[in-house]
Amino acid sequence: MARGNGVTEGWGNFLAQYLSIPISNHALGGRSSRSFTDEGRFNTIINAVKPGDYVVIEFGHNDGSAGAVDNGRQCAVGDGYDTTSTVRNAAGQSIVIRTYPYYLQNAVNSLKAKGAIPIVASMTPRNGWTNGSIGPGNRFVGYAKLVAERTGVTFVDHYAYVAQAYKRIGQNQVNTFYPNDPVHTSPAGAQVVAQAFVRSILCSSNSIKTRVNGAGQGVPDRCI
Repeated sequence: MARGNGVTEGWGNFLAQYLSIPISNHALGGRSSRSFTDEGRFNTIINAVKPGDYVVIEFGHNDGSAGAVDNGRQCAVGDGYDTTSTVRNAAGQSIVIRTYPYYLQNAVNSLKAKGAIPIVASMTPRNGWTNGSIGPGNRFVGYAKLVAERTGVTFVDHYAYVAQAYKRIGQNQVNTFYPNDPVHTSPAGAQVVAQAFVRSILCSSNSIKTRVNGAGQGVPDRCI
């Protein structure tokens, strides 16, 4: 959802075309649920929200293991709220890290306490195909759903809705949406990903669906 450089673009920059409410895009490239927490970015949003504000939370691309040296983004493996791991940074210092659900649950609960309406979305797919379809999501797709269930908020499977859109469009065209790597989309690809998100909220029970404008009502595909 992060802002891009013209060659690549985050889908959040296209969302305002489809909603009747103002959009404030706080996404930043290269962040994980952990680094977004540690950098105080969740706190910035929590301090700014007002009752009734919708907050979409979507992470997963940068939350996996970094290997032998911590990169400041990886989360502890597992879905337990109290699960921890100890990693070492480049300076050899030991750091205790938490799981993806830990970081997201804390953010969601803090937002709810302020009267905001969090929506947890699964990460978007990488450009990876199997027999004409996007392959299944990794563990962070399931973790996102689990966080929503634990905190009693809406989950939208953005991954599945993007996969549906990509199958309709076809692999050859979708390949053009990824000019540099299999993660970061071109503006044209980001537009498709934004439309898939709008379809996912139209198919949800969340009240944000009433804020979808006429252009949003016309986005393609069906409810899953």
